[in-house]
Amino acid sequence: MSAHANTGTALDRILEARRVEVEHRKRVLPETALKYGVKAATPLRDFSAALCRDGLNVIAELKPASPSRGVLRDPFEPVALAQSLDAAGACALSVLTEAEFFRGSLKNLRDARKAVQLPVLRKDFIFDPWQVWESRANDADSFLLMVVALEDPLLRDLIALGREIGMEPLVEIHTPEELDRALAAGAKIIGVNNRDLKTMTINVETSFALAGRIPDECIAVSESGIRTQGELLKLRSEGYDAFLVGTRLMVSSDPAATLAELISPARPKE
Repeated sequence: MSAHANTGTALDRILEARRVEVEHRKRVLPETALKYGVKAATPLRDFSAALCRDGLNVIAELKPASPSRGVLRDPFEPVALAQSLDAAGACALSVLTEAEFFRGSLKNLRDARKAVQLPVLRKDFIFDPWQVWESRANDADSFLLMVVALEDPLLRDLIALGREIGMEPLVEIHTPEELDRALAAGAKIIGVNNRDLKTMTINVETSFALAGRIPDECIAVSESGIRTQGELLKLRSEGYDAFLVGTRLMVSSDPAATLAELISPARPKE
């Protein structure tokens, strides 16, 4: 069985590059060694609980670059960003760890997490159990699974392995069909990505269209393209528990101030 389904998009190029890299890294660092690393990892933080606080729960994403927009932030300082976004009210962090297309790293994740008490999501292209062990060995509290990139048996296995280690994954979908597959695989945290991976365009209406289909017992997360507090409030009223915001913060001259503006209650005019 192939590691991922063929999507016919730029996603294929990223997945192929990741597959080559992962196969190399598996030879250098066997799964047995990673399992020792998991035992030595710092205690897990409750990612699920962080998404269900009162208020506007924003997962602030740290990423130096993206395939669609190139370099987003240079210099990129994960520790300073993590601390400032924590102080501004982020409920959790998401850290890109893919190197070639997003200029991320596992070191960025470790450094950011060490600087705060927030739970941290590993954002990457994960399709191999080895990567799940690698995530926890590097202190991640959760990890991303993309339904579009995984066949159903593998999706179920990766969700189950995450839970075995103590991590509840964020399972990302884009369409009603992908939502059905995620639910059938047992996903409990559903992320609706507003980015169309075929065209790379973003439309927040994707989250509104799928809101009513996500069961109440699941944690619902809207991802990508959210720019205003008004959008956050509308999405929350539709049932979303949390919101992943990345590029909006990374291109800001003051990411912490931008985040505070998104989530702080409107102040009355003096």
